[in-house]
Amino acid sequence: MAGFKSTEKYIATRDLEVAVNAAVTLQRPLLVKGEPGTGKTVLAHEVAAALGRPLIEWHIKSTTKAQQGLYEYDAVSRLRDGQLGDPRVHDIGNYIVRGKLWDAFEADEQVVVLIDEVDKADIEFPNDLLLELDRMQFFVYETRKTVAARHRPVVIITSNNEKELPDAFLRRCFFHYIRFPDRETMERIVQAHYPDIRKDLAREALNVFFQVRDVPGLKKKPATSELLDWLKLLMVEDMPVDALRTNEKHLVIPPLYGALLKNEQDVHLFERLAFLARRGA
Repeated sequence: MAGFKSTEKYIATRDLEVAVNAAVTLQRPLLVKGEPGTGKTVLAHEVAAALGRPLIEWHIKSTTKAQQGLYEYDAVSRLRDGQLGDPRVHDIGNYIVRGKLWDAFEADEQVVVLIDEVDKADIEFPNDLLLELDRMQFFVYETRKTVAARHRPVVIITSNNEKELPDAFLRRCFFHYIRFPDRETMERIVQAHYPDIRKDLAREALNVFFQVRDVPGLKKKPATSELLDWLKLLMVEDMPVDALRTNEKHLVIPPLYGALLKNEQDVHLFERLAFLARRGA
């Protein structure tokens, strides 16, 4: 089986490549943390492509329960069918709705499973999956059958660090924190997505981008996805380099700032800082 490494569109650090391949070798879930926009979710897609495996995605919400990843029993439909005299009612298996992990366990080949933003769910969610992720099997009480993985899936779990995860869960995972890309790595990412971008535009845009991220008090720092959106707009508008600020003494809100700044507090913050910078110039 091929190992994971950077692709044309996904620039991974050496540490991330090592973490992915170590988790695959150890057959442990890979827990990936990092601020939003650092490519955690996309990583699962790239790993699946690199390994030549199908991807099953389970996106977690605040209301998601661990049981939903295994299966759900649709008692309401069974009751309704019983009232209507439907013969399906005699087989309880007709009312078992398979979850994402069941699909992964019964796949004909090894798959990659993405459990995305695990920290959005209730604090008990990770603990409720400990046994299933460890043993790669679970018991269906309604049918009295055990579902075991035919091929142990590669499991990638992402977290935005919104809440602490239980120690018992962490012990069962191989952990990697995706640090925000440095200037050199970001240049490679930009080049991978926009190989035809003007070098002077890319250089000045990155200057602005990292200056914006360094502004104290920002509620939401722009991440890689915001940068790529912003660069696309700058290219479409054929933005002159002079329109981008390169000197902190002349701090202004960058053109097309709506791609970078995502809430009114940060816009107002920039407006105040720009005003103070002009007064102090």
